[in-house]
Amino acid sequence: MDEPQDSLPASRLAIALARITAQAGLLAGIFGVFAALVLFGELAPVAALVGFLVIMAGVAILPGNTITVTRTADLPRPVLDDDDDAVFAFADALADPCLVLDRRSVVVHANAAAHRQFPAVSNGNPITFSLRNPELVQAIDTVMRNGTVRSIELHETVPSETWDKVVVSPLRQPGRDWLTDEDRQLVVTVQSLTELKRVEALRSDFIANASHELRTPLASLLGFIDTLLGPAAKDAAAREKFLGIMRGQAERMSKLIDDLLSLSRIEMHQHVRPTGSIDLAGLLREVREGLMTQAKTADVEIRLTLFEGPSNTTGDRSQLYEVFENLLDNAIKYGAGGKFVEVSLAPAERAGFQHQVTVIDHGPGVEPEHVPRLTERFYRIDADASRKKKGTGLGLAIVKHIVNRHRGQMTIRSKPGEGMRVDVFLP
Repeated sequence: MDEPQDSLPASRLAIALARITAQAGLLAGIFGVFAALVLFGELAPVAALVGFLVIMAGVAILPGNTITVTRTADLPRPVLDDDDDAVFAFADALADPCLVLDRRSVVVHANAAAHRQFPAVSNGNPITFSLRNPELVQAIDTVMRNGTVRSIELHETVPSETWDKVVVSPLRQPGRDWLTDEDRQLVVTVQSLTELKRVEALRSDFIANASHELRTPLASLLGFIDTLLGPAAKDAAAREKFLGIMRGQAERMSKLIDDLLSLSRIEMHQHVRPTGSIDLAGLLREVREGLMTQAKTADVEIRLTLFEGPSNTTGDRSQLYEVFENLLDNAIKYGAGGKFVEVSLAPAERAGFQHQVTVIDHGPGVEPEHVPRLTERFYRIDADASRKKKGTGLGLAIVKHIVNRHRGQMTIRSKPGEGMRVDVFLP
């Protein structure tokens, strides 16, 4: 019982001191007035001191402005009911992005996948603060009004082209009318369709390009056969000329089919990492020797530079041979104007890789906008020139898939008049 009695005077004293402190500026001014009266107004110092103490006592005793003392305290987080806990736990278990919204379209909960895909999403904010797609907003409004499930497909082009399937569903509770429930909630789930769309586009482009590439030589063969069976049946010179052209077209079809089969085999085993051991220096020497005849015909010198350190790597020898053969073959074909091609093996300049193989030609080069598409199937900058050089448009696509299978990386750099540089990084 002693503590309350002792604390009461202390509390009053603290209040008085707080009031005096709060009015310190005013009291200082009053003190200055009394000092001036003592110096210039012939006021006795004792009277001035008593007057000032009376005023200060009045400030301490009389009620003044309310003084509010605040203290920061950690408040307990609101405890969610069992239904909310179950919904949020289910949302967190999903691999796809999932958002839970209240009746005002405010985000109540977002799982980890949603935060990764939509970093701007924040609990407690309306979904329109972070996702402003008109179709999505309209779908949410529609479901909020009629309580039916809506499914839409969103196509975004910025910052990259993506497709998503979004399902907006009312979260119904047993025994409650969802439309009249003040605590009603929506669930928004997002499923990526980007890979499916790209595979579908790739498949259709592949079929269209492959059929086109095969149709042209087949049409030529049929035309020459009809000519040999008709007007040129007894013309030995024409027959010899046409048979040579037909052989070239047949070789082109054969090369195209071989490349298609090779690409198919590589894609089939792309997820399986090779286990063989390869000496890259010896492999590059072998590739160079195999293309010496072609290089001499094109009047191109192949300059091979190898570092003296270890050059062993894990990989599939036949596939890596195909990689460097394709790259060197392209350099000879399309960079012949430079008179020489450089091939080098050195320690990798990129973290996570051990070896770097570089193929440089000094030909005409290509425009920068073409570089990202060079590894696409059947992509050609100049289709006629490529066909004359017996190109199928699949070489760099094959190279890219083989490098990916070996867990490597490939970069291509080129500018008009500066040739082309291809770097292959291998672990």
